[in-house]
Amino acid sequence: MSNPLYDQLFGKHGGQTTPFLVLEDGAVVTHADFLDVAARFAHVLTRAEMSPGDRLAAQVEKSSWALALYAACVQSGIVFLPLNTAYTVDELTYFIEDSGARTLVCDASRKGALAAIGDLPGVRLETLNPDGSGSLADQAESMPTDYPTIGREESDLAALLYTSGTTGRSKGAMLTQGNLLSNTLILAESWRFDARDVLLHVLPIFHTHGLFVATNVTLVAGGSMIFLPRFDLDQVIARLPDATTLMGVPTLYTRLLDAPGFTADLTRDMRLFISGSAPLLAETHARFEKRTGHRILERYGMTETNMNTSNPYDGERRAGTVGFPLPGVELRITDPATGEDVAAGNVGQIEVRGPNVFKGYWQMPEKTAAELRPNGFFITGDIGRVEEDGYVHIVGRNKDVIISGGYNIYPKEIELVLDEQPGVLESAVIGVPHADFGETVLGLIVPDPDVDPDLETIAGAAAASLARFKHPRKLLVVDELPRNTMGKVQKNLLREKYKSLFVPA
Repeated sequence: MSNPLYDQLFGKHGGQTTPFLVLEDGAVVTHADFLDVAARFAHVLTRAEMSPGDRLAAQVEKSSWALALYAACVQSGIVFLPLNTAYTVDELTYFIEDSGARTLVCDASRKGALAAIGDLPGVRLETLNPDGSGSLADQAESMPTDYPTIGREESDLAALLYTSGTTGRSKGAMLTQGNLLSNTLILAESWRFDARDVLLHVLPIFHTHGLFVATNVTLVAGGSMIFLPRFDLDQVIARLPDATTLMGVPTLYTRLLDAPGFTADLTRDMRLFISGSAPLLAETHARFEKRTGHRILERYGMTETNMNTSNPYDGERRAGTVGFPLPGVELRITDPATGEDVAAGNVGQIEVRGPNVFKGYWQMPEKTAAELRPNGFFITGDIGRVEEDGYVHIVGRNKDVIISGGYNIYPKEIELVLDEQPGVLESAVIGVPHADFGETVLGLIVPDPDVDPDLETIAGAAAASLARFKHPRKLLVVDELPRNTMGKVQKNLLREKYKSLFVPA
């Protein structure tokens, strides 16, 4: 019995002595060396009586060792549960108890704080540090470098990823071997990855973007990665001449554009820049192309589905859109109230179906049934529309829709107007409680450091471009917008902060 994910990602290039990872200090880890470490880790997990299908939770700093732990889980059939390094003890306790994880691997510096989790029945606590020390690595030193890969079916779970839980209890998205592998193969082909590619990897690896897109695509292509522990502007600029591709979030690209040292000459050997996890402003597209000659490729995905759409590698990479559905992925726009398809060009909720779509939410059959239709379409919670020529637009999140006086208002439409105004670096539009209208529109503006925004002029521009019911009731200037680790604006925090602006508590 084969292990499709391991065979395609790791086994195909496992014996190669070509570089796989180039680390921050310049050290090189070959494909073969990497798999030797993974095999040793797999032996440790097996000897700890972990079995295929058991869950391993990892809250560790990004390193080659952390990545090898992922490979070890795939090879031994263990379900990998990567956790944000910013999660608190209370949050971790919920994830461990909910998932039934049998092992938690953490940084040694957190072992004391997490001791109570290690005392939970059936939970084993191990440590793994970025320098390769820790109890897990200590045990692995004496283990063999070959491991009999455990057979798995494509329908077997490979990973459990918890959603952010901004509207309630975090949900564990069950991702199968087939989900991850199908998406990886399609992306590698669509984005033309091959063994000559060197990906400048600056993303966290506890998230779909950094782990299941960036890393998996590089692995299946047999390429290599400059593996930096975090996004550091100076390091990125220093390493760009050695890379061919870069995957990032919008804030990465805006910071590069603000750096005087970021020039066209620096990117002369780059093949592809990819952006995702949050919307990229059209202005950023334009500035980046003017500065470098490269057109950023924007795509759309989420925890439950991996990637759904992408702007084309060959053809127009249209700013403000996320391109077309990937091969094998079906996308439709429906009425949230009825579930019926809306007319072409109209706004509605985005639903997707394909081999990339997850199996359901861990131990939440009711939530799974509510969001995953019997016909296989997943209700993403995103609001969008499709142009006549097929380009997909993301208008916003369903929970972000503002209902004011009975009208549905989509924040993205207003943000696009605000972002075009002089003095506006970026904006966020939210709905806040209002005694007369139920909700009303609040616009939050981050000012351009070089130009002072004139709020009256901006309000006038919005009034000229938008129907009256869409006009912001008020515009406020803020220093910055709260974002999660992947750069998404956390509108739930903004709604909480300004909920009493028009209706006193």
